Amino acid sequence: MAKTTCRLLLVTLLLAGCSSGAPLGVTSPPAAETTPFSSPLPEAQPQPTPASQVPAPADCPATLTPAQMEGPYYTAGSPERPVLVEPGIPGEPLLVTGVVMNSNCEPIAGARVDFWQADGAGEYDNTGYQLRGHQFTGPDGSYHLETVIPGVYSGRTPHIHVKIFASDGRELLTTQLYLAGISEQIPDSLFNAALLARDEEPDPTGRRHISFDFVVGE
Repeated sequence: MAKTTCRLLLVTLLLAGCSSGAPLGVTSPPAAETTPFSSPLPEAQPQPTPASQVPAPADCPATLTPAQMEGPYYTAGSPERPVLVEPGIPGEPLLVTGVVMNSNCEPIAGARVDFWQADGAGEYDNTGYQLRGHQFTGPDGSYHLETVIPGVYSGRTPHIHVKIFASDGRELLTTQLYLAGISEQIPDSLFNAALLARDEEPDPTGRRHISFDFVVGE
C-alpha cells in the first residue's frame, strides 16, 4: 500500500512538471519587466541656422560709411595700379589697407576703388594721373594702396579722395579718408571724424600704415 502511494505521488509530481513547461526542480527566470519608455529617446540633432538668420559679427559696422563731396579735382580714367608713388613726388610714404563690404559685413569682391589726392606739398596733378589710380578688390574684399601723406592746401586738411564702384559699374560711394593726428588738427568744415583711418603697426620699412574698411550699400 505504501509503495502504491509513493508511485502515485511520483506520477503526480511528474505530470505537474510537464504542464508547467519547465523541467522538474528548475525555476524559470522572471519575465523581463517592460515599460513604454524602457529605451532612451534619440538625442535631437542641432539644425543649421539659415544664412539669412545668422547674426552679423559683433564688430560689424552698423552704418554705411559716410559719403563726402567729390570736389573739383576728380579725373575719370585713372590707370589701374595699387602703387601711386613715383620718383620726385613730395611726401612721406604711406600704406593704406582695408576691405570693402556690405552692411552685413560680407566682403565685396571685384569692386573698383578709385583714389586721388594732393602730394605732400598740397598740389594736385590736374593734367595727368600723378597720385591717381584705381584697383579692384580681391576675393576677400581687400585693397592695398601705396602712396604718400597728402599735404595741406587752402581750406582743406590732409585727405585722400575715394570712389567705389560695383562690378557692374554702379557708383556705390564717394568719400574722403583722413589721417589721425594730422587731419583733426587743422580747421576744415568738411572734416568728419567717422572717416579717420585706423593706425596700424608700421610696415617693416617703417612706413606709416593706416587702414579703413568701407561699408557700402548694394
